Amino acid sequence: MKLKPRRPKSNQAPLLFFLILSFFSLPNEAKSTTTTLIHQFKEAPEFYNSPDCASITDTQDNLNNHQNADTYICSEEAVHVAMTLDTTYIRGSMAAILSVLQHSSCPQNIFFHFVCSSSASLLRAAISNSFPYLNFHLYTFDDSQVSGLISTSIRSALDCPLNYARSYLPNLLPLCVRRVVYLDSDLILVDDIAKLADTPLGDKAVLAAPEYCNANFTAYFTPTFWSNPSLSLTFADRKPCYFNTGVMVIDLERWREGDYTTKIEEWMELQKRMRIYDLGSLPPFLLVFAGNIASVDHRWNQHGLGGDNFRGLCRDLHPGPVSLLHWSGKGKPWVRLDANRPCPLDALWAPYDLLNTPFSLDS
Repeated sequence: MKLKPRRPKSNQAPLLFFLILSFFSLPNEAKSTTTTLIHQFKEAPEFYNSPDCASITDTQDNLNNHQNADTYICSEEAVHVAMTLDTTYIRGSMAAILSVLQHSSCPQNIFFHFVCSSSASLLRAAISNSFPYLNFHLYTFDDSQVSGLISTSIRSALDCPLNYARSYLPNLLPLCVRRVVYLDSDLILVDDIAKLADTPLGDKAVLAAPEYCNANFTAYFTPTFWSNPSLSLTFADRKPCYFNTGVMVIDLERWREGDYTTKIEEWMELQKRMRIYDLGSLPPFLLVFAGNIASVDHRWNQHGLGGDNFRGLCRDLHPGPVSLLHWSGKGKPWVRLDANRPCPLDALWAPYDLLNTPFSLDS
């Protein structure tokens, strides 16, 4: 993979015009936020494919559409990555995107699918400003699809409707996208994402993720759940293990065929009537998929680096090799760095930070 200075692109002038037009159409109170968000981040370098990368080819559906990155979206050679975007976690998202591109052998073959529920124009402009060459599409998630199903959890951040958008990816993404890697915003990759995307799913598995069978699986559900035979028997024919939903490989075709979004919603509806778990979007995934997923090596989700959901204490890496570091939990590396109270592992996140500080030499 070669890193070269980015050449000016012909579409930067229209982008600048769009940003200026959007800015002046905003109310005064929003202009400061817009300016801050767009100019808060540096432009990332452009990464090029290695010579042995497969060529992105147009499918028949795209032969008449050659505008921007849309020509790539149905290509068999594309690696599809899905993430959610919001103004609170945009700094983490920027770092995650940069890490994916930097460690990919074929970065030009990666197509990003971003889901947001608000501030779409601001977020699109921020991504385009920092990654003007990026192949991506932005989808708007309607909070009302899930807001009535959300129950309060042990941490308010887990109750955000956008946190549940991963359950609706098969409905949002084009039908030609058969497989996607879902990534949270509080992580970085230090390995080629194509390896993760190629995870074998076998004949039946809908998704793949690292499993942690030593974790106390019963702790993810309340005594009310386990004391009710009709509920606890959900796992009778399975050997369920905890898995983290921040890193998943999803077969979208199998998901759609099995209507798994509805299955997740049914558990959330039950949770509204009788409290069967305390966390946010994780337990419904466990109820539907635990014990029936394809396993992924633990190197692809060194999770929990943000500490627990109450104190956010510093944690060490799990034993073994590392391909992905995940600051799941309360503590986020950019918050601790800004507060001058970083954990030791936060230093591994810092090189991917695109924040445009006053002290940046290349800003």
